[in-house]
Amino acid sequence: MRRTGKGLIGGALLAAVSGLGLSLYSSRLARHAEDLVPVDGRFLDVDGARLHYIDVGSQTGPTIVMVHGLGGQLRNFSYALVDLLKDEYRVIVVDRPGSGYSVATGNTTPGLIAQGAIIADFIQKLGLDRPLFVGHSLGGAIGLAVGLDHPHLVRALALIAPLTQPLEQVPESFRGLARIPAGARLAFAQVLGTPLSRLTATRTLQGVFAPEAVPEDFVTRGGGALAARPIAIAAAAADLAGANDDVTAMAARYGEIQLPTRILYGRQDAILDPAWNGHRTAAAIAGAKIDTIEGGHMIPITAPEACARFVRAAFAAG
Repeated sequence: MRRTGKGLIGGALLAAVSGLGLSLYSSRLARHAEDLVPVDGRFLDVDGARLHYIDVGSQTGPTIVMVHGLGGQLRNFSYALVDLLKDEYRVIVVDRPGSGYSVATGNTTPGLIAQGAIIADFIQKLGLDRPLFVGHSLGGAIGLAVGLDHPHLVRALALIAPLTQPLEQVPESFRGLARIPAGARLAFAQVLGTPLSRLTATRTLQGVFAPEAVPEDFVTRGGGALAARPIAIAAAAADLAGANDDVTAMAARYGEIQLPTRILYGRQDAILDPAWNGHRTAAAIAGAKIDTIEGGHMIPITAPEACARFVRAAFAAG
């Protein structure tokens, strides 16, 4: 019995030491990621979050607000798309709460509808006059939340590969996030999530970009490095866990949307089904239009010229 007790104590000590080592390793990786992708812009405190954003282009021209997707950050847009628009528009790109350098001020990552309210407050705090809302992937769902609950604040919705309908199954690239226990997301991410993400990063990114190749500079120029930090993993897991409830509630209300709405999808999108999330939703919103192009889920990076044309057309329609 004594040996068994000593064995249990030794095992517990070994687990504690291993956990501490992995946690320290995760912190080191997080610091390295922030060195690779430093703060790009400025910060604004709004109701529920402290948001990091960039504000570029014509300060007297019409305004666009861009919101990225799951596990992303603002460099997903500044990689290429912003440069194609900034001579014509004032372009504001914001990190969602928990992503990039934005943080939620509550104890939990807010749901999609709550994030819509946060972006609405952001628009008001900046004094923007009905900007065009551009949302990619999960950011498209937030655009729909703004369109449903705060339509007076935006002129139109331009949704690129948006999440708009409940997920029937979690995309393979994000199934690891779905397995993170809800009650200990940050602790799990700190001890295991970040080290595991380092091992699986190549496969995950290949799945997200499929069938197109992952740009060699995506980790830095596209902001990809920041997604492996524990805080970002925990926030992405929370986003994914709560997405279906909010999207289900919103989908029942799409007939209420009166804003001009345009949707753009890559026909080979391997993350979200264009028929389910694109054509189905366009049919539910009066006057909505959907276009498709060759490409996968990350078309703001892989097809920026087509996305820029789409954004210009959406602005003109608004």
